[in-house]
Amino acid sequence: MSKEKSDALFNLIKSLKKSEKRYFRLFVSVEDGNSERKYIRLFDLIDAQDYFDEEVLIRKDTSINPKQLSNLKAHLYKKILQSIRQYNQSTVLDIQIREMIDHAQILFNRSLYDQCATVLKKAKKQAHKIDNLELQLEILKWEKNVLTQTVGPGNQNRVNRIIEEVQDTNNRINNINSFTNLSVKLNSLYYKIGFIRNKSDYEKIVNMFNISMPNFNEEELSLNEKLNLYSLFVNYYFFIQDFKTGYDFAKKWVALFDKHKEIRISKADMYLRAINNLMIAQYKNYKYYEFVETSRQLRQIRHFPKNVINENIRLKLLKYTYVHEFNRFFMLGDFELGVSLLTKIKPGLEQFITQLDNHSTMIMYYKIACLYFGNSNYSDAISWLNRIINSDKVDIREDIHSFARILNLISHYELGNVDVIDYYIRSTYRFLLKKDDMHDFQKYILKFLKKLSYRFTEDKLIPEFKKLRKQLLPLQSNPYEKRAFIYFDIIAWLECKIQKRPVADVISEKAQVILRKQRKAA
Repeated sequence: MSKEKSDALFNLIKSLKKSEKRYFRLFVSVEDGNSERKYIRLFDLIDAQDYFDEEVLIRKDTSINPKQLSNLKAHLYKKILQSIRQYNQSTVLDIQIREMIDHAQILFNRSLYDQCATVLKKAKKQAHKIDNLELQLEILKWEKNVLTQTVGPGNQNRVNRIIEEVQDTNNRINNINSFTNLSVKLNSLYYKIGFIRNKSDYEKIVNMFNISMPNFNEEELSLNEKLNLYSLFVNYYFFIQDFKTGYDFAKKWVALFDKHKEIRISKADMYLRAINNLMIAQYKNYKYYEFVETSRQLRQIRHFPKNVINENIRLKLLKYTYVHEFNRFFMLGDFELGVSLLTKIKPGLEQFITQLDNHSTMIMYYKIACLYFGNSNYSDAISWLNRIINSDKVDIREDIHSFARILNLISHYELGNVDVIDYYIRSTYRFLLKKDDMHDFQKYILKFLKKLSYRFTEDKLIPEFKKLRKQLLPLQSNPYEKRAFIYFDIIAWLECKIQKRPVADVISEKAQVILRKQRKAA
C-alpha cells in the first residue's frame, strides 16, 4: 500500500465516531478468524497513533509480517467501508434502496421473477419518496429485465408505462446534469477571480449561462430539479453581484425544504448549503432580523440524527456558524464583541482552520482580519492578512488577495509605519496589474496612500480624506466598481478619519439607523 493509501487508511480510521469504531470491532470479530483478529489489532494500533508510522506498527506487534502489511492494510480499508455501510444501513434510505436493488438482482439471477418484481416495487416507492432519480432509473432498468421474462395480460400497457417513465426520468436527470454542470463551471471561475471585475467578466458569465441553460417549465420540474435549479440561480446572481435576485432564489430554495421537511435529513448537505446561501443573501442585503431568524434554522441542524451529522456536515456547519457570527458583528458594527469572541475561541479556531479547504481558509483569514481592523487592532489584522499575502495559493480568490493587500496598506498607515508604505504600494501595484485587477477604486486608494507616505501635517490630512471620499462615493453605484465595498467599508473608514472617531463607532451608528428603519417597516 502506497504512502498515499496509508494516509487514506489513517484518515478514514480517524474520521470514525466512537460508536462506529465499536461497531467495526463487532463486525470483524463475528468472523472470528485469525486474520480478523489481525485486522482488529492493526485497526487499534493505527487508531492509537497521532500520525501514521508504519515502522512503529511493526515494532509494536511482531505478529504483523512486514511483507503482508500492504495487503492487510488494503483489506482493512475495505472492511471498514463495509462496516460503515452496514452501520448506516438502517437510517440512510439511499443505502436501503441500493440493497433492495441488489436483492432484486439476486432474485432475478435465480429466475424468481415475481419475487424480484415485488422487491423492485418496494424499492421504487422508497426512491420516489426521496426523489432519487438515479436510483429510479436503475429500478426501471431491472423492471424492463423482469418484463421480458414475465409476459402476460396487460403486457403492452406495462411496456408503455415503463418506456414513458424511463424517458421522463432521463429528461429530469438531463436537466439536473445541465444545472449542476453549469453550477460547477461558475463555481470554478468564482473560486479563481471572486465577484465579476469588469464588463468582460460580466458578458462572459452571462453568455456562458444563457448558452448552457436547457429549456424548461419551472412549474413542471420535479423537487430535485427545482432544488438544483435554485442552487444554480443563487450562484449565478451572487457571482454577477445581483444580490437582490440571489436573495429571492435563496428564499425559494429554503422554502422548498420547509415545504418538504422529510428531505431535510436525506439531503442534509444541500439543506445546509441552502441555509448558508440565504444567510449570505440576507447579510448582503442587510436584512438583519431575517438573518437572525435564519440563524436559528442553522443551529437546529445540530440536532439532526447523529448518523446524518457526518464529518462533511460537521465541518460545514461549524464553518458556516463561525462565518455568519462574524457577519453578524459586521452588520452591527460590534467589533469589540467580535474580537472578544475571537480571543476565547482562537486556539480551537486555529485547529479548525487546518481542516478547511483552501477557499474557505482564505475567507476565514480575511473575515478575522476585518474584525481586528474594525476594532482598531491593526497589528493583529496585519498578522492575519499576511497569511493571505504570503500564501502560494494566489490563483484562489484573486479578489481577496487584492483587497488583503489594500487593507494591509491601510493598517500599516494606521500604525504609523509610513516608512514601509511606499514598498507595499509598489508590491500591491505589481500584483493588481498582474491579476488584471487595477480599477478606479484601487487607483484612487493607492494614489491617496502614496501621498500619505510623504508625512502630511494633520491640518492637511482632513482635506485629503474628504477628497478621496468624494472620489469613491460615485463608485458605489458603478456595477464594476461597487464590488470593492463588499470587501471593506472604506467610506466608513474615511468618515472616521474626517470625524476623528473610531471606525467601529461610525459603522455601528450606520447600522442602528438601518435597524430602526427595519423595525418601523416590520
